[in-house]
Amino acid sequence: MDEHNQIDAQRNLGKQSSRPVLKSILSGKSTPRGSRSPSFRRLNSSPTFRRDGRTNGFNANCFRSNRIVLWLLLITLWAYAGFCIQSRWAHGDNKDGIFWGNDEIEKSFDLSVSKDVVTDDVKINVSQIDVKKIDMVIETNGSRGVLHNKLSVKKRIKRSRRGSRSRSKHGDKKKVLVTVKSNEVGVQEEQLPQTNATYGMLVGPFGSTEDKVVEWSPVRRSGTCDRKSQFARLVWSRKFVLIFHELSMTGAPLSMMELASELLSCGGTVSVVALSRKGGLLPELSRKKIKVLEDKDKLSFKAASKADLVIAGSAVCASWIEQYFDHSVAGTRHLVWWIMENRREYFDRSKLVLNRVKTLVFLSESQSKQWMAWCEEENIKFKSTPSLVPLSVNDELAFVAGISCSLNTPAFTTEKMLEKRLLLRKSVREEMGVKDSDMLVMALSSINPGKGHLLLLESVHLATNKTPGETISDGQNLKKMLRGSDEKENGIKLLIGSVGSKSNKVIYVKSLLGFLSNHSDLQKSVIWTPATTRVASHYSAADVYVINSQGIGETFGRVTIEAMAYGIPVLGTDAGGTKEIVEHNVTGLLHPTGHPGNTILSKHLRYLLINPSERRRLGLEGREKVKKMYLKKHMYKIFWQVLYNTMKVK
Repeated sequence: MDEHNQIDAQRNLGKQSSRPVLKSILSGKSTPRGSRSPSFRRLNSSPTFRRDGRTNGFNANCFRSNRIVLWLLLITLWAYAGFCIQSRWAHGDNKDGIFWGNDEIEKSFDLSVSKDVVTDDVKINVSQIDVKKIDMVIETNGSRGVLHNKLSVKKRIKRSRRGSRSRSKHGDKKKVLVTVKSNEVGVQEEQLPQTNATYGMLVGPFGSTEDKVVEWSPVRRSGTCDRKSQFARLVWSRKFVLIFHELSMTGAPLSMMELASELLSCGGTVSVVALSRKGGLLPELSRKKIKVLEDKDKLSFKAASKADLVIAGSAVCASWIEQYFDHSVAGTRHLVWWIMENRREYFDRSKLVLNRVKTLVFLSESQSKQWMAWCEEENIKFKSTPSLVPLSVNDELAFVAGISCSLNTPAFTTEKMLEKRLLLRKSVREEMGVKDSDMLVMALSSINPGKGHLLLLESVHLATNKTPGETISDGQNLKKMLRGSDEKENGIKLLIGSVGSKSNKVIYVKSLLGFLSNHSDLQKSVIWTPATTRVASHYSAADVYVINSQGIGETFGRVTIEAMAYGIPVLGTDAGGTKEIVEHNVTGLLHPTGHPGNTILSKHLRYLLINPSERRRLGLEGREKVKKMYLKKHMYKIFWQVLYNTMKVK
C-alpha cells in the first residue's frame, strides 16, 4: 500500500513538472500555471524589492551611456582647441604671449622709413637669432619719417631648439641684409613741412569756422536717401563691395566714398577694399560708418563673391579685378568698373581685363571716345556698350551753397543757408587776410605737373607785367592792382590747395616755391591751404576758380561743378571734360593748354578783375546749369539704370 502511494505521488509530481511555467511580472519568480501563488494576490500592493533593483539598473545604464557622450564631447573640444593653438602657432600669432616658447622667437615690428627716400631699393638691416618674425628697421638717408604700416617677415630656419639656445647664450647674432622694393613696402614720397616758413602763407583748414557759422554739427554732415527713388528700391537690403585704389583726398576716392555713403543711406550693406591706404580718407570713412576690410586679397575675394554687386572705382583696380576673376568664375557677371582716368598709361595697365568685365562706366564723352579709340587700336571688344555716369555735387556742398537737397529742414531752408554762406565768406576771408575788394582766385586740385599750377603762376605773373599795347603807367597801375595795395583798389589773391596731399609731387611743389622766391612781388599774393574734405568754406570765400589741367585735360573735373554750384565762374582749359561742362562766355572762360594758354588766361584774369558784374553773370549761369544737370538726383537716376542692367537676371 505504501509502495502504491509512493508511485502515485511520483506520478503527480511528473504531471506538475510537465505543465508550462509562467513568470510573474511583478515578483520575477517562476510559478506554475493554476497555482495560487502569493505574488498573484499582491497585484495592488507596493513595488517589490526585485522591481526596485531593475529600475536602479536602468538608471545606471543611462548614466554610463551619458558619461560616454560627455567624454566624446570633451575629446572633441580638446582636439579643436589643440588644432586652433597649433594653427595660430604655425602662423606666428603669439603677440600676447599666450603660447609657450621664448619671447624672442616671435616679434612684430614697426617699419621706420625716411622721408628722404629717392631710390627704388630700400635696405633693411635685420638682427636675427632663431626667429620666425624679425624686428626690422629700414635704413635710408635719414630717419625722420615713420611708415605706420606694420609688417612681419617669416624666417624659417631648420635648427634645433637646443642649438639655437646655446648660440643665443653665447650672443651669436648674425646680420642679415634684405632688399625690399619700394613699391612692395609702399614707401611714401617726402613731404615738406606744412609751415609758413616753407610756403610763405599757409591758412586753414576752416572746419571749425564752418561749424560755428553754419551751426551744423559733424553728425549731421551726411545726406539722406530718397526712399521713393528707383535707386533706393534697387539698393535696399543688398550687399555691395567697393574697390578703392587708394584713400587720398582726390577725385576718384572721394567719388567712391560718396557712392558708399549713398548706398548705406538707402539701406544697402557696404564693404570697402582699399588697394592702398595712402592718403587721409580713412577717418572720414570711419565717420560715415563705412566698413573697410583689412585684407585686399583672399578676404576681399570672399566678400566680393558673396556680394550682389562689386563696383571698382579706378583703372588702377585692374590687377585686383584680374585676380578676382581667376578666383571666382561668376565674378564677371556682377562687376561694374567705373573708370575715372583718361591717360594712356592707365589704359595699358587695364587693357587685358577690359573685355572680361560685363559693365564699363566712364565719366565724360571725351573720355569714352578716347578709350574706345585705344581699344580699336588693340582690337579689344567690349561685352556691352560702355555707359556714361557724370559726377555730381554732394548734399553737404549743395546744402551750404543754398541749393535744395535732402539736408534742408524748416530750420535750414535754402534762403537761410544763403545768408549763412555770406557770413561764412566774410569770416574765412578775414582769416586769410583777403579784403572785400580783392578777387580771390582758387585752385584746389592736387599739386602735380598735369594740373598746371606752374603755368597758372606764370599767367598771374604775366598779368602784372607790361603787355603789348599798354602804356607804362597802365602797366604800373595793373601791377599795383594785382599785388593788392593798401589803398582801396582791386587786387588778385591766389589760393592754392591740397598742401600735404599724398598725390602731390614734392619736386613739383619745390619748383613752384622756387618760382615764387624769384618773384617776391607775386609771393605776397599767393596763399596756401592744406588738403581737406571740408571745402565749403573755400568755395564760399572764392571769386574765381581756375582748372588749368594740361595734356588731354581733366577726365571730368568734379571741382568744376562744385565751384559752379557756389556761383563761381570757371577759367578752364579747352580740353577733356572741362570743355563739356564749361560753356565759353556762358558759364566761364576757356583757354588753350600749354604755354600758348598763359597769355589768354592772364587776359581772362584781368577781364574778370575789372568786371565784377561779369563774374556774377557767369557764376549765376553756372549755378543754374548745376541745378539742371549735376545734382545728386541726376547722377543716381543714371546710375540706377547701370546697376539694374548689371544685376538683372536674363
